[in-house]
Amino acid sequence: MLQRGKEAVLCCPLVPLAEVVLVTWKILRRGKPSCVLSYRPETQETNENCMDRRITWVSAPGLRPHLHIGAVTPDLDGHYLCEIATPDGNFQRGHDLQVLVPPAVTLSLEKNATVVCEAATGKPAAQISWTPDGDCDTKNESDVNDTVTVRSTCHWAVHSVSVVTCLVSHLTGNKSLSTELNQGFTGSSQLFLVTLYVKLPLAVAVLFLVGFAFCQKTKNFSTS
Repeated sequence: MLQRGKEAVLCCPLVPLAEVVLVTWKILRRGKPSCVLSYRPETQETNENCMDRRITWVSAPGLRPHLHIGAVTPDLDGHYLCEIATPDGNFQRGHDLQVLVPPAVTLSLEKNATVVCEAATGKPAAQISWTPDGDCDTKNESDVNDTVTVRSTCHWAVHSVSVVTCLVSHLTGNKSLSTELNQGFTGSSQLFLVTLYVKLPLAVAVLFLVGFAFCQKTKNFSTS
């Protein structure tokens, strides 16, 4: 397994080059035509019908007959077989190349304490879990090049949970994102408290002044 964008070197069997009669790489990629690279040391003749220029010899095949693959992508998935023919028999070494693609992870807060966690275009599909557990619906959607987008939508009872965390597990590495569920509630609560603390003393002061004036007026009336 190799992460997308990395380079790969695939090796042949360990056979002394002086004994080699023919080196052949047979490449079977998923959904692609097969291709062959070969080298005959006696005549120093090479034969290549692989159109993808990312697939080449590591160096001159007479020095090292290993295969070099540059900047791997999912379309390079497949089986790569090196066969070496010698006077004493044939030797083989195969490689199954699987290219991994890290998903793009996002977290969004929706209405009514609903949160959406998405792991987009990963290969293989990512796994999503939540802390704490909620009422969740998780779906997978196939994309191009065997990548998969995983989307998990979760809901929690209003005010029962303050912070939730989405955990994304993948062969290329794990990620976690968190958000506060009560962001909107906290904002409205703070506004209410500010209004209460600022306006309530003012209202009490007005009532006190009105009451004081009324008492003075009543006292004057009684005196006269």
